[in-house]
Amino acid sequence: MTSSLLDNLKIVFIVFLFVACIIPFVKKMAIHIGAVDIPGGRHIHNKVMPKLGGLAVFLGFLFGYMLFCNQTPQMISILIGSIIILIIGIFDDIKRLPASIQFLGQLASACIVVFYGNIVMQDVSAYGIYLNFGMFAPFITILFIIALMNCLNFIDGLDGLAGGIATIFFVTISIIINYTGIYNGLDASLSLIMIGATLGFLLHNFHPAKIFLGNSGSMFLGYIISVISLLGFKNVTITSFIIPVLILAIPILDTLFAILRRLLKKENPTKGDKKHLHHQLLQMTSSQVKTVLIIYFIDILFSIASIVYVTRNARLGQIIYAILLVLVLWIVLTTDILFDKKNLKEKIKKKK
Repeated sequence: MTSSLLDNLKIVFIVFLFVACIIPFVKKMAIHIGAVDIPGGRHIHNKVMPKLGGLAVFLGFLFGYMLFCNQTPQMISILIGSIIILIIGIFDDIKRLPASIQFLGQLASACIVVFYGNIVMQDVSAYGIYLNFGMFAPFITILFIIALMNCLNFIDGLDGLAGGIATIFFVTISIIINYTGIYNGLDASLSLIMIGATLGFLLHNFHPAKIFLGNSGSMFLGYIISVISLLGFKNVTITSFIIPVLILAIPILDTLFAILRRLLKKENPTKGDKKHLHHQLLQMTSSQVKTVLIIYFIDILFSIASIVYVTRNARLGQIIYAILLVLVLWIVLTTDILFDKKNLKEKIKKKK
């Protein structure tokens, strides 16, 4: 892959066009095999929706791989892992699989990347702190991959939300890569390919959506994001562990709050509910588009902070991060994302 902006845009456009064109066929396939979302329960849509968007995104990734990536053990491991995730996700999109089966699929894909592809988070540096994980590195890496897969899965609740957040991540990483002068790394190629794939999908997924990602898509996006983040540890495209994590601050924090919220209620952490950040904002705005754009805006601010931190001024980037984290904390305290304020007030009154 060359380093010119024109060539990079060509990669994005070719993959974008491919995904945008195949989605109508994927929609028909989803309806034919029964991979659809039925209205009701936690779902906010009011009609049956095909949900094999993840297959279209994966095919875009595969198409881009064949055109623009070299065949290496790393790339083969990424491909095998992604196929496992896709298969598990498609079966789950057709008929809900037990959480244990999904976890085994996630674990298998992560193990292939770590032990066959040798893509390992061996050490981490952030704000002058250096950590070497030693013998625990493979297991921490597996945990990191699985965690990001579930973060994207949890945040996928509104039209265009998960796909848009993923696109912001890929664009941010591509900007950092280009600015730091690394143009031939696998992370650079995959970031450009995934920008095209997610944009092609968003053309059909932004409100009003014509197709959903499904679990196959949300898990695949989390998987490929984690892989690109890990590849950055091999060179200078990502200077510390904190950069990819903070670019994904919204889905990561939302997942943490969801787990804490359910534990506080003594519920199963994997049990779904309608208290996620996007649900809270949707209640305030009464508009899917406004809600998604607000989350995009906050996520873009985190991305700008990451770009500033890496390419311009680390201290200024830290200040922006701090301001944004205060903003997120304010959202937590003014909504029911962590605990039900009404119930909490009633309990306090009873104690008095």
